[in-house]
Amino acid sequence: MEQVNGDTLAAARKVIAVHINYPSRAAQRGRTPAQPSYFLKPSSSLALGGSPVERPAGCELLGYEGEIALVIGKAARRVSIEDAWSHVAAITASNDLGVYDLRWADKGSNLRSKGGDGFTPVGPALIPADAVDPSQLRIRTWHNGDLVQDDTTGDLLFPFARLVADLSQLLTLEEGDIILTGTPAGASVAKPGDMLEVEVETVDGRLTTGRLVTTVEEGTTAFADFGARPKVDDLQREEAYGSREAAGLAAVAPALTPELKAKLESVATATLSSQMRKRGLNNVSIDGLQATRSDRRVVGLARTLRYVPNREDLFKTHGGGFNAQKKAIDSVNEGEILVMEARGEKGTGTVGDILALRAQVRGAAAIITDGGVRDYSAVADLEMPTYFANPHPAVLGRRHIPWDTDITIACGGATVQPGDIIVADSDGILVIPPAIAEELVADCIQQEKEETFIFEMVKQGNSVDGLYPMNAEWQARYQEWEAGNHND
Repeated sequence: MEQVNGDTLAAARKVIAVHINYPSRAAQRGRTPAQPSYFLKPSSSLALGGSPVERPAGCELLGYEGEIALVIGKAARRVSIEDAWSHVAAITASNDLGVYDLRWADKGSNLRSKGGDGFTPVGPALIPADAVDPSQLRIRTWHNGDLVQDDTTGDLLFPFARLVADLSQLLTLEEGDIILTGTPAGASVAKPGDMLEVEVETVDGRLTTGRLVTTVEEGTTAFADFGARPKVDDLQREEAYGSREAAGLAAVAPALTPELKAKLESVATATLSSQMRKRGLNNVSIDGLQATRSDRRVVGLARTLRYVPNREDLFKTHGGGFNAQKKAIDSVNEGEILVMEARGEKGTGTVGDILALRAQVRGAAAIITDGGVRDYSAVADLEMPTYFANPHPAVLGRRHIPWDTDITIACGGATVQPGDIIVADSDGILVIPPAIAEELVADCIQQEKEETFIFEMVKQGNSVDGLYPMNAEWQARYQEWEAGNHND
């Protein structure tokens, strides 16, 4: 096979990189894009295998990302997905290197953080594109000999042909241009003295690029004071290493701790509602839904999914395959509640038995939709509760297109954001802002103690006048009652 050489690098007028394309990376990042997004790397960032890369002086986080690179063989402008692969001459291995220390200064362009000299090594061999099935490729990355990335192209969010066709809608892809197609989970940080290796091969092992080797060196020239200087925080460390644990950072306390969850489960929905009303929150109930398991009370963090009204041309691009609905179901985590915005549309289903079962298997606490449910009997038989507007036999595409995940939505007349706390039972469904949850539930517990006292006093024959709500005299008697019960 032909080897990547200086002529290959010189022919690349553009280097275009995709942000997120592997489901494993999307799950790690906690966001799944509906459409591909891109950034440019300068052609001066290209380097041959075996070349060292410099971690700039003063930088801490040189991130590496093993990727499959496409080399354009003939110009592509407004090509179809069906024709796009014919415009690719070859594939090879690449490493999308960058310093997270400069992300703050780029405002999304990635120019300084990922555009440094040598930040895009490629090679060593070119595999002819017409000799492979682009959905049957494997990419692996080694860090100091340890295998850290290993994935295939079988379930990409955006197959390679789609990337070529999509880019060609707006700009001409020229012969020699290189497209970096995204990295799987496992990307991390390299330090001076480390060795990185990336290899691309066919799944059957028939063809391989060989290993692209890059060694890391420490830069010695400091940044001048007239430009942006390196700056990092724990968020950048977490993103660079892939997790807080990998970065050596302390875990962040979850918004819904087991203790807070237990407290929320212990108080009545009506009490929560009244306490939120005292705080001026009058529009926090998801209304008009019924439950498959009315005997259950669920508390969890919201994940969100939005449907838009069906439009046939858009359904063709967004409705099929691993669409936003399936991505949302397949990424919901233990104890989370998937909330769907269906605009109150009752004329079709928004979830059926298979996807509801998948959510249950992943540990979802509940599904909430202000639309219809298909396969109602099967969904109702699941342990996981589903809250819905009505049963309906029609498929999703009759009225909806799955569009966005993990964004602010409307459901049953309430605004829901990812990370909101949802409390749902037979009395209703409430949306609780996480910032007030601890204070809210403490006041609820206090309110219910007072209401227990009032109930006992009414039971003993006392009038509600001055007792409900309590005046000063009854407040004093309540304090005595509470002290007595506490001493017991």
